[in-house]
Amino acid sequence: MAYHLDKKMVIGVSSRALFDLTLENEIFEKQGLEAYCSYQVEHEQDILRPGPGFGLIRSLLRLNEYSRKGNLVEVIIMSRNSPDSSLRVFNAITHYGLDITRSVLVSGASLAPYLEAFHTDLFLSAYEDDVQSAIDSGIAAGIICTEHRGDGSGDGTSVSGGNFQIRIAFDGDAVLFTDESEMIFKEKGLNAFEENEKMLAREPLAEGPFAKFLKKLSDLQRELGNGVCPIRTALVTSRSAPAHERVIRTMRSWNVRVDEAFFLGGLEKRDVLKAFGAQIFFDDQMIHTSNAAQAVPAARVPYRAGGQRLCRVV
Repeated sequence: MAYHLDKKMVIGVSSRALFDLTLENEIFEKQGLEAYCSYQVEHEQDILRPGPGFGLIRSLLRLNEYSRKGNLVEVIIMSRNSPDSSLRVFNAITHYGLDITRSVLVSGASLAPYLEAFHTDLFLSAYEDDVQSAIDSGIAAGIICTEHRGDGSGDGTSVSGGNFQIRIAFDGDAVLFTDESEMIFKEKGLNAFEENEKMLAREPLAEGPFAKFLKKLSDLQRELGNGVCPIRTALVTSRSAPAHERVIRTMRSWNVRVDEAFFLGGLEKRDVLKAFGAQIFFDDQMIHTSNAAQAVPAARVPYRAGGQRLCRVV
């Protein structure tokens, strides 16, 4: 009987998002593909260190321990590596005991056609072109900040009773929602933005690139029960009152559970994200992801090709 992915949470992750390949990437950029491949083959038995997405991926895989109906989450390595140069990555996966058995290895070709073929819900990579293609195809994706200096090995946040929790944080406009309201702020200023949000407070915001992913997370939360849920989500946005009401009503209309919300009114996000214990934070602006990455793993959500956001400077 064929194995089906369409009812699972499918996470595509690149090898550079999962493991620390800083040195290897420098070899690739300075000496070329042949030198990179030779280095990987020569060091196949050297175990790679965890990368910026490692803690999140390991925690997501732990959700499968809560299921009686088979795996809830499927993680797939999606890499531009060649099969021949990828054994080091698989050796590291085995070393850390990660339940990852499927992979897409394309030897430098585009990964875009395979994201939809594998019903990918979230794609994490350090390679911007692949993430851009995913966003353009309607798939939630982020360019993970490789400058995050944590060891990436966190295995969820401990809560009462010793239970673990995955903690995922999202920006609002241009991530969970479209950037229509944010463009009013950029073009006309704060007062126009706030007046627009007050006027449209009961009109739900349109879905952004991460809306479907958040909805699937919320479905998982309901499936896992009303006790101490192993998934906890947060909205961390620069919005503040009176622009908060439309956001809350939008979540209500989506029937989505968001556990914590921070309406910061322009305050810095990094300290809040650290206090929340985010294992990943998604934002559309580099200034926010670079700053957040000093404390927690972060990923930038690129602008959709052909959209008005392409004109913005961030």
